Amino acid sequence: MTNSFTFTAGKVFARDMLKQQVEIWRAQGLTLVMTNGCFDLLHAGHITSLENARTFGHKLIVAVNSDASVKRLKGPDRPLNTEEDRARVLAALSCVDAVTIFAEERADTILLLVKPDIYVKGGDYTPEQVPERPTVESYGGKMIITPLLPGRSTTQLIESCK
Repeated sequence: MTNSFTFTAGKVFARDMLKQQVEIWRAQGLTLVMTNGCFDLLHAGHITSLENARTFGHKLIVAVNSDASVKRLKGPDRPLNTEEDRARVLAALSCVDAVTIFAEERADTILLLVKPDIYVKGGDYTPEQVPERPTVESYGGKMIITPLLPGRSTTQLIESCK
């Protein structure tokens, strides 16, 4: 993550700054919710999921996969937008309170940094399929699976443009 985007919209945080912000919110007694994903080509399905996630607490933290991790997960032609651009777009949403970028394959490290009260994943997973589930359970967090908006996916959007 480049420094020029660290404080974009006051919501894009490097990990050390995110940790400080989380400590402030915890001291205020706020319920923290976290979700993560690639968010390449933001669409109505993403917005619905993020708005839904935000209803479970006071603050929503979004961890965005780095460019390298998106490429590993989605293939050599992805991402379409850079990690900085994806973070900036997410930070502009009123339902999002903080955004950070992570390079790992899974969100376990950032989950252990934030220790959100609630970890939200989209309905393309069952609780048993969420690889971070043991991490969330290890610190006493709760995991919630939210429904997807039917017919909305980045992969479908890309395919429809070919």
